[in-house]
Amino acid sequence: MLNIKPSRILLYGLLIIFVIASLLPLWTCIVTALKSSQEVILTTPITPPIDPTMEKIIESINLLKKPLMNSLILVFSGVMVSAFFGSFIGYIFSKHRFPGSIYMFILIVLCLYIPPQVQLIPMVRTMSNLGLFGNLGALVLLYMLFGIPMCAFIFKTFYDDEIPDSYINAAKVDGAGIWTTYRRVVLPLSILPFVVAALLQVVVIWNDFIWGLVLTSGKANLPITVAMANLKGSFVAEWNLQMAGALWVSMPTLIIFIFLGKYIIRGYSGL
Repeated sequence: MLNIKPSRILLYGLLIIFVIASLLPLWTCIVTALKSSQEVILTTPITPPIDPTMEKIIESINLLKKPLMNSLILVFSGVMVSAFFGSFIGYIFSKHRFPGSIYMFILIVLCLYIPPQVQLIPMVRTMSNLGLFGNLGALVLLYMLFGIPMCAFIFKTFYDDEIPDSYINAAKVDGAGIWTTYRRVVLPLSILPFVVAALLQVVVIWNDFIWGLVLTSGKANLPITVAMANLKGSFVAEWNLQMAGALWVSMPTLIIFIFLGKYIIRGYSGL
């Protein structure tokens, strides 16, 4: 017979309970999305559907087509711009230090810790003055700028540890300037931090709710998270429709965490 220690049994029992508790919200979301409106009222959220239907799942994706495209635009523009500028800024602070550069970089990193609630009123006034308030351009500009501090931190950490100063000095001896060194030496070695920064930016932009709620108006300009919240209905909550929308919204980030989660962990742990 197997000699299994009681502590090991207790450990596995706790892990099983933790897994069930972690997957319960996803299970509730799936079974609710597959229920009819009448069945949602008559059954508990965790009860499997008696007569599964794809009606609300199909309806939700039809309602979320435009917000889905909006969020894809936000993700693409935000990732491309913030990753590029974050890479170059991280390279400058890592390999071309100047008086006060450490304190300046600390100020850039501190921007990561400013709560969005503190920035709401100044950002609304700024976007209004720029004529962008209420449309998608406000979010495009916001995500481009707000992603730069995080990307700069990721790239600087990588350049400090992974790219020797001798590479930069050798390029200087050959007559290469800052931009040429970055383009021909640093950039080809930056695949890993670009992947990490891009994944973190995708997760942040895709899941953001508060900025889309505050800075946009009209169904044509809503990101997918705000549009999903609006699926609930004004008078009667259609929970099956909203859970179906939640499935579509959570699917991209869920896939990223399953297959590329190790890169995100490396980003949070400083590569």
